[in-house]
Amino acid sequence: MSRIGKLPIDIPQGVTVTVNPDNTVVVKGPKGELSQGVHADMIVKVEGAHVVVERPSEDKAHKAMHGLYRSLIHNMVVGVSEGYKKELELVGVGYRASNNGNIIDFALGYTHNIFMQLPPEIKVETKSER
Repeated sequence: MSRIGKLPIDIPQGVTVTVNPDNTVVVKGPKGELSQGVHADMIVKVEGAHVVVERPSEDKAHKAMHGLYRSLIHNMVVGVSEGYKKELELVGVGYRASNNGNIIDFALGYTHNIFMQLPPEIKVETKSER
C-alpha cells in the first residue's frame, strides 16, 4: 500500500480540500461535500493543487494507513467532482431491462418481472442495442 500512499492527489478546478486541526479532511465540490476523519499519526497536507499524505515511520500499520487514507481522500475528490458511474451489460437470450424513473424492470426468464426501486440520488439509464 505504500506505493499508493506516495502518489499525490490532484485537486480539480472547483474542488476545495481543507484539513481541520482535529485531523478531519473536508472536500467540497459541485456535487456535494464529504468529510473523513484521519488517524492522528497520519499527516495530510494541501500543497497548491495537490493533497499529500505522509506517514511518520516505516511501521507496518503506518504503511497500511498511508495507502488507506490516500485512497479514501482520492475517492472523496472524485466523488464531489465527477461522481461515480457504473455500466452493466445484460447478456442472454430473452433478458431485458428497462426503467421508468428510478424503478428498474428486469425480465430475466422468470414467470414474472422483477422491479427494483432505486434511491433518489442514483440516476439510471437503460439502452437497448436493437
